[in-house]
Amino acid sequence: MLVLVLNGGSSTLKAVMYELGAAATPLRPPEPAWDARVEWGRQPGIAEIRIRTGGDIRNKSLPIPSQEAVLRPVLESLPGRPDIAGHRVVHGGKAFRESARITQEVKREIGRLVQYAPEHNRLELEAIEAVENILGANLPQVAVFDTAFHATLAPAAYTYPGPRSWLDEGLRRYGFHGISHQYTSRRAAEILGRPVESLRMITCHLGNGASLAAVAGGRSVDTTMGFTPLAGLMMGTRSGSVDPGIVIHLVRNCGYRADELDRILNKQSGLRGLSQISGDMRDVLTAMSAGNEDALLAFDVYVHRLAQEIGSMLATLGGLDALVFTAGIGENTPLLRTRVAARFAFLGLKLDESVNQQSPADTEISAPDSAVRVVVVHTEEDWEIARECHRLNAQGLL
Repeated sequence: MLVLVLNGGSSTLKAVMYELGAAATPLRPPEPAWDARVEWGRQPGIAEIRIRTGGDIRNKSLPIPSQEAVLRPVLESLPGRPDIAGHRVVHGGKAFRESARITQEVKREIGRLVQYAPEHNRLELEAIEAVENILGANLPQVAVFDTAFHATLAPAAYTYPGPRSWLDEGLRRYGFHGISHQYTSRRAAEILGRPVESLRMITCHLGNGASLAAVAGGRSVDTTMGFTPLAGLMMGTRSGSVDPGIVIHLVRNCGYRADELDRILNKQSGLRGLSQISGDMRDVLTAMSAGNEDALLAFDVYVHRLAQEIGSMLATLGGLDALVFTAGIGENTPLLRTRVAARFAFLGLKLDESVNQQSPADTEISAPDSAVRVVVVHTEEDWEIARECHRLNAQGLL
C-alpha cells in the first residue's frame, strides 16, 4: 500500500510517500520511496521545489499562481499512484477528536475553522482539493488533526475563565502540534524501554512554533497552546501568551486594529521581536556569542518562559518520569537543554553533558543517576500521519 503524506505549513509543504505492508506499522519510519519539499517564503511570488526519488534529486523554481499549480509538478513526479493520501490539518475544533476520512462535510468543517488557524487550515484545504483535481476524486484522503491528540484534556484544562457562553461558542483550549507530541511520547517510551502507559512525560516541541504537552499514560492531559497556536511559549516570531491588558491598551490608546495586532503578535514578536535580528534560534545564538545584548535577552526570556511552562505541566502531572525535547530547536540546541535542566536540578534531574553536547537523535541524554530521564527525539510527523492512514484502512474506515 502506497501512502502519500502532505504536511503543509504557512510557508512550506513537505510531501512523502511510504510503502506500507498489511502488518502493523513499526514506530520508526522506513526510508521513503519518494519525497519533495516546497518553499514559498524566500522569494516573493516564487516557489522553490526539491524532489527526491531514490538517489535522484531535482530542483526547480516557478511562479505561484495557485497552490494547485505548484503541487501539480510535485504530484506528477510521483513514482506510482498512491492508494491513500494523508494530510496534516492544524485545527480540528470540537468536531474531530481523531483522524477522519475526508468527505465534503469534513472539508466544509476544515474550511469553517480557517478563521481560527488562517495560516494553516486554508492552505491545507487547498492541498486536499489539489489532490482531488490532480490524482482524482476517488483517491481516499485522510485528515490527521494536530488538535486530536489533545482531545483527552479534561474540562478544567480546556476551559477559559471567561463568561460561560465562551465555552458554548467553542472558545476553549484546543492545543496543537498533537501529531508531533503523539509520536514523540511513544518514541521516547520506546527509547526508555518502558510502556508509554507507565510514564508521566513532558514533551517539548520547540521549532519555529513551540508547545509543551503533559502526557500521562500516553494521553495528553495539558498543553501550552490554546484556542489558537499563538498561546503559551515564546516562539520564533510569535509572542506566546501575553497579558491581554496589553492588547486592550494597544487598541484603546494606540489605535491598533485586529490585522495589525495579528501581524505583530504572530510575525514580529518572539525571538525575532526581542533580538531584532531573526526568528531563527541559530542566528540568535551566533549574535549572542558575539556579545549582542538583544540576542542575549531574547535567549534568556526564551529559557525563562520555557522553564516556567514546564513547571506548570509538572504541576498538572504531579511528578515527572521523562522530559523530552524535539523539533528543530529542541533537537539541536545543547545550551538550551543545559539551561533548562539546571532549573530542574531540584528534582534530581541531571544531564550527561558529554552526550547532550552531541545533540544525538533518539537518545537519552540524562546522567545515569538522574531521577528524571531526559530524551532527545527526532520528531516524525509525516510517518505518524502515514501510520494513522494505515490504522484507518486496517479498521475498514477507508
